[in-house]
Amino acid sequence: MKTIFMLIFAMALCITNFAMAQEEDSLSLWKTTLNMGVNINQASFSDNWKAGGVNSIGVNTFLNFRAVYEKDKISWDNAVELLYGFVNLSDQNPSFRKTNDRIFLDSKVGYKLSETWDLFGSLNFQTQWADGFRYERGTGDRDEEILISGFFAPAFLTTAWGLQYEPAKFFRLRLAPFSPRITIVNNADIIANVPENYGVAPGETVRYEWLAFQMMADFDKDIAENLNLKFRYFMFANYETLAFKTIDHRLDLSMTAKVNKFLNVNLTAIMLYDIDQDKDIQFSQALSVGFAYTFKNHKD
Repeated sequence: MKTIFMLIFAMALCITNFAMAQEEDSLSLWKTTLNMGVNINQASFSDNWKAGGVNSIGVNTFLNFRAVYEKDKISWDNAVELLYGFVNLSDQNPSFRKTNDRIFLDSKVGYKLSETWDLFGSLNFQTQWADGFRYERGTGDRDEEILISGFFAPAFLTTAWGLQYEPAKFFRLRLAPFSPRITIVNNADIIANVPENYGVAPGETVRYEWLAFQMMADFDKDIAENLNLKFRYFMFANYETLAFKTIDHRLDLSMTAKVNKFLNVNLTAIMLYDIDQDKDIQFSQALSVGFAYTFKNHKD
């Protein structure tokens, strides 16, 4: 665990030194975007409602922040994405159940080689806020909670070094032939319910993958008036265990339609394949209506 914090500290120190070394470290060189919101879903029924139904209330919150520094051939791109959602079902026990949960941090320093190509080095971190459970029918009227994930269980810390292709402001492609990754599972109880243990060996809390390749494709564009499409695709391949079935894939998709300045309709979907978690593809989807606010200090 000390090695992990040393890597984080070293990267943070390098980034800090880079920022302090800039001669013109002024606010005009930073482009920042903050997007945050709350989506609420609610349903209630009288006791004699013949069509059936479950009283429920669901809340999803999100905060996305991006700050980009550019000067001459140097760029520094930072992104933070925080998600958390839950639903309270009146006829379920336990009634409180998590629906969305993610912590995503990404920081990239680039050096421009041409109009569309950069050399880059990046640090990426992913985990979740709270424990995650699988529910099975238990005794009496209470479902059994089976722990399958938690804060830093798993967590992924990845460094990537390579080339970035950016033909337009709304699309970026990173190709990193050297991408060491550290996987952390700090709860030994999880292996009883997730035998793969996210790739971490039994009795251990950390897995190191030093020789690996990572690709990331990032798209963010208004495809019609008041309609935005975002997707981010990750591929991770460990050279030492390289085979078609061992390559990790993750696709995050989001489509947002703005009703007005503050209201929006949002459709999200996630597809994930990681044999260290499950041999099949994992999928989640959500549709919500709610409040959202965006602040920018620049024009697109």
